[in-house]
Amino acid sequence: MKVVLFCGGQGIRLREYSEQIPKPMVTIGYRPILWNVMKYYASYGHKDFILCLGYKGDYIKNYFINYNETLSNNFVYTKGGSEIELLNSDIDDWRITFVDTGLNSNIGMRLLKVKEYLKDEDLFLANYSDGLTDLHLPDMLDWFLNDKSKTAAIMAYQPTQSFHVVQRKNDGTVKKISHIGSAGLHINTGYFILRKEIFDYMEQGDELVDQPFSRLIKENKLISWEHNGYWASMDTFKDKKNLDDIYAQGNPPWEVWTRFENQEKKKLN
Repeated sequence: MKVVLFCGGQGIRLREYSEQIPKPMVTIGYRPILWNVMKYYASYGHKDFILCLGYKGDYIKNYFINYNETLSNNFVYTKGGSEIELLNSDIDDWRITFVDTGLNSNIGMRLLKVKEYLKDEDLFLANYSDGLTDLHLPDMLDWFLNDKSKTAAIMAYQPTQSFHVVQRKNDGTVKKISHIGSAGLHINTGYFILRKEIFDYMEQGDELVDQPFSRLIKENKLISWEHNGYWASMDTFKDKKNLDDIYAQGNPPWEVWTRFENQEKKKLN
């Protein structure tokens, strides 16, 4: 199943980094957040990627063209470095299609520009490329596949940030104030499952979550999967630092692949 990754935005809220590199290339540990998102999908067997490039897309191309497997894999170094024997590998079985989808395109426009690369797909995955999760993807996929009346699914998440939701009267008087986590609100995390029929609901210039999803909602064709585990996005410098701190503590929750690797090691032992 192909995975469409939207990685062409300018990342304005992360200007500390995005003035030099595109937001998806901001690192968590050794690797960019984009790599972490791709590794997540690959760990569930989805290794055919379409990258929707835009802002500083050449940086993303060069990263993969000059990809250094030794940075995060075990290897044997001999003959002064003239011979490197990798003991494991990250991306040797990945297939990546790089598509320039425009500097100022919105998400919907980027998706339309890669439509030709999805012509043989009845179903595909898509992602904003700036959020990490421990979602067990097969559960969400099986749930969606069992309801053929739906065209799209999103992963919904109840935010945990220290914000308060304010309910107001027309004159501004506050009726109620409550922590966002107890307000019954859910956000779109940018983890999508889409059937090819999504293109029937799209027009040139549409933003995916605005017009096309609104059309789906009117026909009861959009569904949401509530995830109660871990999810975090990297929109600001503070978000980046929080992810770095979690990574530094060891065993970050989004690295689902490490759990699979550990299970395989136990089987061998």
